[in-house]
Amino acid sequence: MSLLRYVAFRAALAVPTLLILLTAVFFVLRVIPGNPIVAMVGMKAPPEYVEQLIKEAGLDKPLHEQYLDYLAQVFTGNLGRSLIFGKRDVAAEIMDRLPATVELAVAAFLVSIALGHIFGFLAARYGGRIDLTARVYAMVTYVLFIPFIGLALQLVFSVWLGVFPVAGRITPGLEPPRITGLYLLDSLLSGRLDSFADALWHLALPSFTLGLVLSGVFVRLIRNNMVKTLGEDFVSAYRAMGFPERNILWKAYRVAIVPTVTMMGLQLALLLQGAVLTETTFSWPGLGTLLLERIQYLDYTTVQGTVVVFVLVVVFMNVAVDIINALLDPRVRRGL
Repeated sequence: MSLLRYVAFRAALAVPTLLILLTAVFFVLRVIPGNPIVAMVGMKAPPEYVEQLIKEAGLDKPLHEQYLDYLAQVFTGNLGRSLIFGKRDVAAEIMDRLPATVELAVAAFLVSIALGHIFGFLAARYGGRIDLTARVYAMVTYVLFIPFIGLALQLVFSVWLGVFPVAGRITPGLEPPRITGLYLLDSLLSGRLDSFADALWHLALPSFTLGLVLSGVFVRLIRNNMVKTLGEDFVSAYRAMGFPERNILWKAYRVAIVPTVTMMGLQLALLLQGAVLTETTFSWPGLGTLLLERIQYLDYTTVQGTVVVFVLVVVFMNVAVDIINALLDPRVRRGL
């Protein structure tokens, strides 16, 4: 019951965060010069037609009424309709693009975890030049600009070597039947190995670009925790008792990775931010490209709906990380 109370408390704390972010996005969008209706129909459209569309969209109401209507919609699960492109339901547009972002984010996250843990472990285990190289790698990757490294990788591996495609999610005509929207998973479920290989081929560069930038944090965290753990008394005791070195390293590694659970959740915000830049660089049809496209057209409802999804994912992951920490760390459980 104490764990359930803790989860409920963390979820309740997420509501003010969501409200603040929604409020900020709502008012920032309306401060931006321009009108979404004019952006859609053009400057030469008849004024009476423009006024009619503004009224239909509810943009003629006072700002505070628009704000209250918007909050009422969001908290009842209604994200509204797009102001442009046929006034399509925003939730439907998001669900069309969400699988692409999820696929990219999960792949990039796995790449960052793999690179971070491998380099961090080797740095702590061998020290010397390997340690120095790993620390330089962590510093350099942390400050890399995603569009720059993405364009550089495209130039080398796509243009010069022709190994990977320049952009896109899959070769036209090889799309698997839509089941979940995740091409890799749908390809396996439908037995389309050609689609799976092609989707994985397209995913390689974007996921590596984003994962590379995020891996530096994990390199430093794993390396520092491993160095600290290897100096603990229990490690010396294990060595004195004649335990094999690989077993000692495995036990030290298991202790060292516990603090990374929290960092994984915190990195999610950077992962989503980086996904926007990565999707733009590689023309990846996800939420990031949808967000940038609709900002250009001042499509208030779609931008707001996309931000709601980003915020909910971050909040959910933070709560999940807290729960995992409570399950893994007895000190957290005692404090519940």
